[in-house]
Amino acid sequence: MTSHDSGAHVAKLMNMDKSALPADGGDRFNRLIFARSPYLLQHAENPVAWYEWGDEAFATARSGNLPILLSIGYATCHWCHVMAHDGFEDDQVADLLNRHFVCIKVDREERPDIDDFYMTASQVLTGSGGWPLNIFMTPDRRPFFAMTYLPRQRFMELLAGIVTLWQQHPGEVEKNCSAIMEGIERLSRGNDHECPVLAELDSLAFEQLSAIHDRTWGGFGPAPKFPLPLSLGWLAGQGMNGNQEALEMAQKTLGMIRQGGIWDQLGGGVHRYSVDERWLVPHFEKMLYDQALLAMACLDVCLAGNDPAFLTMAEDIFRFVGRELTSTEGAFFSALDADSGGEEGAYYLWTRDDIEEILGRDGELFCRFFDVGEKGNFQGQNILHMPVDLETFCTGEDPERTGEILDDCRERLLEYREERSYPLRDEKIITSWNGLMIAALARGGALGGEQEYIESASRAARFILKNLRRQDGRLLRSYLAGPSSTPAFLEDYAFLCCGLIELFEATLDSFWQEQALLLADEMLRLFRDPVRCVFVTVGLDAEQMAGQSPRDSDGVLPSPFSRAAHCFIRLGYACDRDDLLDHAHLLLGAPLDDAAENPLSHLGALQALAMLEQEPTIIHFRGQRDSRRIASLLASTRSFPLPNLVIRFTETDHEGEALVCAQGSCHGPFPDESSLERQLSRLCGQG
Repeated sequence: MTSHDSGAHVAKLMNMDKSALPADGGDRFNRLIFARSPYLLQHAENPVAWYEWGDEAFATARSGNLPILLSIGYATCHWCHVMAHDGFEDDQVADLLNRHFVCIKVDREERPDIDDFYMTASQVLTGSGGWPLNIFMTPDRRPFFAMTYLPRQRFMELLAGIVTLWQQHPGEVEKNCSAIMEGIERLSRGNDHECPVLAELDSLAFEQLSAIHDRTWGGFGPAPKFPLPLSLGWLAGQGMNGNQEALEMAQKTLGMIRQGGIWDQLGGGVHRYSVDERWLVPHFEKMLYDQALLAMACLDVCLAGNDPAFLTMAEDIFRFVGRELTSTEGAFFSALDADSGGEEGAYYLWTRDDIEEILGRDGELFCRFFDVGEKGNFQGQNILHMPVDLETFCTGEDPERTGEILDDCRERLLEYREERSYPLRDEKIITSWNGLMIAALARGGALGGEQEYIESASRAARFILKNLRRQDGRLLRSYLAGPSSTPAFLEDYAFLCCGLIELFEATLDSFWQEQALLLADEMLRLFRDPVRCVFVTVGLDAEQMAGQSPRDSDGVLPSPFSRAAHCFIRLGYACDRDDLLDHAHLLLGAPLDDAAENPLSHLGALQALAMLEQEPTIIHFRGQRDSRRIASLLASTRSFPLPNLVIRFTETDHEGEALVCAQGSCHGPFPDESSLERQLSRLCGQG
């Protein structure tokens, strides 16, 4: 596998000796040469005199009475690359910026707090946002203008206009600042209306998803289409509670994603989104969190519908992550770029001639199945996709034999593809994203009985716990050739805590539960404001953004509030910690305040509320953890669709037994799988 030049160059900059460089980077570099972020290092040789976010930049702006250009992006962002090439690498643009602005670069993945705040500002100002996010602000960090990508000439015209505004119309700047800050404050106050009961919120959320569900192609809403794994997981949960239509919506969507070009038909894993309604043409970027969240949705749908095809889909994701996004130490990298060799998607595209040359006589079958044509379906080449599934394709043919041939073809083409110029890989290890992947692997390994995936989750968790903690135990945000100095956010604590709970439930190893409890107690200490009696997303010991509006809704990532609540609920019931259940109620206050108007933005909160109100099913295992009986009893619980399941374990001298507590009463103990399965079948309405 060859590295893309950009990735190799960033690694070279990361590892070079910088001891002789001046503080501003010297003639060849700017101050970003001292950064540890791949995204910032991509800009270290720009002629723009970039600063990292920090006191030096703000002091320079204050002393010179200069506006600040804050540019936020991430290493695998396609339009960030385009803007860098069109604008920040251009000497004329750089000269204009260096004379009239103080320029700051931020990696949104390292500083989600900064990104969240200024993305909110952009939405207040323009009604939208995206990356690269470019904010013009005062030396005291108040925004007055926002934009995303602009071509070079329009960007230069805008810069000239901003200079005129700053120098000649300071009153207008102040007016804009005040209006934006008031808008941010309004959003942070939330709604004052009374929250409806859970059943009403679930019904409203289902109605809204059903109204935008694409019954032909799956998914929700018009193009561009995102997989929306959080919605799929919620629908699966509704399916476990008897809503068959909800389950079918999730099954349809995952099935069409699996057949589409948004799915890597050779290497597994999912791309960022589809630009069309058919899931054919993706934005080719691959993010770790997308893999983790979609895998978890697949597992939920598999469990709800007892369909192993979705377990296989999750395992395809696990194999991709293991092969291409896993460090030698076992932790997980952040992303693969959409571009390779300077072209978007080049790594994944094929011509018919290439395929037939590589595969020989099997090429014709492969091209028919994956709809590979002479003219192509994307810029003269082909994105592999499956117009129909294998059973439909094999009318009159042996599907088993055809599947074997196609699998062999995939392996041969994947081996060939690995010799191509490889997309830039962002090798930053982010605590929260690793937590999501740990959770998916642990649950997937348990559901499928694959110890390999549980071990992968364990290795990653041990790496994080060992390498991403300060000496005082404080969790840190990210790691790249060493830990960053940025303190972890609530999402890091909550997502990692969820991953450790999944590891405990997969293994019954008390070490993971003990570590999860430590993280839960740290969340109470660091993220609960004792004055306002609310939870915050940035630690009380960390840099605070003025007017910070905490992200309490689901977005691309789950809400840290709802995930923290999930952790507290599961640990509260598993460890008899009523205080954690009380704090879960507090965590859900802000999301549920808004849920009546925007239920689809708070599906995680609805799931947590269901666990609180309906109480979970608790299976309490007692015995010797390493005994065959405990292993058999634990395995026998995996196939039952219990949406609010909590596992408890007590080490005893007995070989093993299980008690089941649900719906206000406890049953058992059950000493064998058959008696336990009969009880669980009754709970699920199966017997």
